[in-house]
Order: sequence, then structure tokens, then C-alpha cells
Amino acid sequence: MPELPEVETVRRGLAPAMEGAVIAKASVNRPDLRWPFPERMAERLTGATVLQLRRRSKYILADLSTGETLLIHLGMSGRMLVTGDPLGQFVHDHQPAQKHDHVVFDMENGARITFNDPRRFGAMDLMETARQAEHPLLTVLGPEPLGNTFDESYLYERLKDRKTPIKSALLDQKNVAGLGNIYVCEALYRCRIHPARKAANLSKARITGLVPVIRDVLTDAIAAGGSSLKDFRQADGELGYFQYSFDVYGREGDPCRRAGCDGTIARIVQSGRSSFYCPQCQR
Repeated sequence: MPELPEVETVRRGLAPAMEGAVIAKASVNRPDLRWPFPERMAERLTGATVLQLRRRSKYILADLSTGETLLIHLGMSGRMLVTGDPLGQFVHDHQPAQKHDHVVFDMENGARITFNDPRRFGAMDLMETARQAEHPLLTVLGPEPLGNTFDESYLYERLKDRKTPIKSALLDQKNVAGLGNIYVCEALYRCRIHPARKAANLSKARITGLVPVIRDVLTDAIAAGGSSLKDFRQADGELGYFQYSFDVYGREGDPCRRAGCDGTIARIVQSGRSSFYCPQCQR
């Protein structure tokens, strides 16, 4: 499932074609994805101007001139492809309709944004912009890891008494919004922290040291266009490349890349998810 860097990469790819542009026609080709679409969704979107595209956790938020905000979740296999952009930033012509093109936005500027989702685990919803903080998918979220409220004092106070493994604590969206399995594994490796260590057993210095490292990992991944493991593609159809920089994720049995460490990357399962780490240098 796309994590924060992949979703941010898609948001940045959509912005040139959508921000400030009018949705000339919205087409909704089925009644639901993971959940039913909101009533009259196509009608409510058609004619609206996209004022701003934002990201909250793993959701893309499009603020509209109608006073509503469109929430988009890519799910496991959702893709948003931009074609026919008159600004010259996208080279694809409009393609014939595909089987899993569930929502299509034809923009007044000539661009077309197609939401394709073979597995239908994605989602879209409409909400009042002024009351978006009350949306059930957003109200439970913690601070953004790249935002100003995610700092050393916050993370220490949040985790210092947690008896759960540090990896589970970081994946809890109530503690930090948007972190996923891949980038938590990579951040813990860079900090030399074993994923099964209980958060409460870590020193203050080790917990606070995670903050700049998490920021660095996410920033590096965004710069590389995210990680393409199976289904993820950017808005221009290109793949992300951060997977070629993984230190631990997916590298079970490979040698540790840390200078001076002769360990071998191992894998354990935590809460049904694979955790990759070096037993030699992560404690």
C-alpha cells in the first residue's frame, strides 16, 4: 500500500494539472470502491475549481470552490494518471477507457485525471471543507512527520510509557500520521534500533533521535519519487526509485550495508507485517 512518500509524490504530480483548474466533467463509473461513493458525487464535482491539493497522512485532499473537499485514498492498487496536459509536463495522450477506470476528471484546461484501481481498495469521499477535521478518517490522525508539531519533545512524551514494540508505536497513526512499514524499517535501521524493542525501554536520546532520521528517510524517498514494489506509479506513469536505496526492507539474507558491520539482514513478523533489520547492529 502506498505510504506517505508515494502519496506526496502523486500529489505533487497532480498539482500542475489540477490546482486552479475547473473540473469540466467528472465521471463516476461504479457506485463504490472500498466504500460507496457519496451521493451525486459526479454532479457535485463537475464545474468546481480545485483551489488547492494537500496531503494529510496517506490521503490526498482537494479543496474545491464549492466549499467541499474531495478526499482520495489510493488503497493497495489505486493509480491517478494525468494525460493530455496542455502545460507540456505530461507526455501521454488520452488513452482509451480501461476496465478499472472508476473515476475520471476531465479538466477545463485539457488535462484528464483517471483514477484506476483494479483491486478497489481505494476510496473517495466529499466533506465540508470547514469541518474536515471531524471526518472519521482524519480526526484520529497524529501529527505529520514532516510538520512542525512532530518534534523531539512530542515524540518522547508520546512514546516514553508505551509498552508496545517501537515499530508498532511508529506505525500507529494516532502517534504519527502517514508512516508505513517500509519507511519505519528504514528509519529504525538508521537509528540502530531493533524493531521489537519496547518503546518504553528506549532512552530519551534514542527516541528523540528518531525524529530527524524519520524526516530524512521520508525526504529521501520523496526525492526519489517513492518506492515502486508492485503497483505504485507516479502521476505521469513513471515508477519511483527509492527501493534501490533500501538498507533493510526486502533484503532478508543479504549482508548489512553499514560500514564495519558483518551482520546479515533478518526478517521477523510483527502484527502480521514483515520487519527487516540487522541483528548485529540494531539493538
